[in-house]
Amino acid sequence: MFLDLLYPRRCPVCDKAVKPFGNLICEECKKKIKYVKAPYCQKCGKELKDKRAVFCHDCAHKEHMYDRGMALFAYPSVADSIYRFKYRGRQEYGAYYGERMASILGDRILSLKPDALVPVPIHSSKKKIRGYNQAEVLAKEVGRRLNIPVETKLIRRIRKTVPMKDLSAQERQNNLKKALKICRNDVKLNTIIIVDDIYTTGSTIDAMAKELRKAGVRYIYFVTLAIGNGM
Repeated sequence: MFLDLLYPRRCPVCDKAVKPFGNLICEECKKKIKYVKAPYCQKCGKELKDKRAVFCHDCAHKEHMYDRGMALFAYPSVADSIYRFKYRGRQEYGAYYGERMASILGDRILSLKPDALVPVPIHSSKKKIRGYNQAEVLAKEVGRRLNIPVETKLIRRIRKTVPMKDLSAQERQNNLKKALKICRNDVKLNTIIIVDDIYTTGSTIDAMAKELRKAGVRYIYFVTLAIGNGM
């Protein structure tokens, strides 16, 4: 409590000291965030404009390595927030993100009966610069609230990759080739949920799912903080 007075928690939307004190987000900022709403793609979880559609355009034309995914926020409404969480040291946002994910998606997550949550790893050089892995922060918050184990040493990124945001779908796939490696010989997990901050094309999730399936994981799902719209 004393440290909170000296270093007030920052709001994940406006980045100012949270009002009222003790909350995880400013009351006025809650309305600025938009959640993913049904109907959504039955594969990746993107919000669909066409209520008659079952899959988004991407999932209707591409075979993914994972089973199914879900997301919490519509990306445009939290783009700046996630950028600060990822690159500007706002690790504290994880508490709000984790609380929202557990509250809104908790029942769906638990219905999958996961053996563990597995955060998307970042390269050691990036973690050294940032001081933390944002996906790991999120996974631990959700895991703590839903009482699900978090596996942080199951898979690691062994090759440094370039930022994905400006790459095409094919370039994303090439960027991730031989970038991930399972770190254990005895992966005794039947069902896992991959945790990440943003889902765009699914290249990172697919790359992880491919390695996890090789290791014997049978059911692979994902949950992300934000996702774009489907068509």
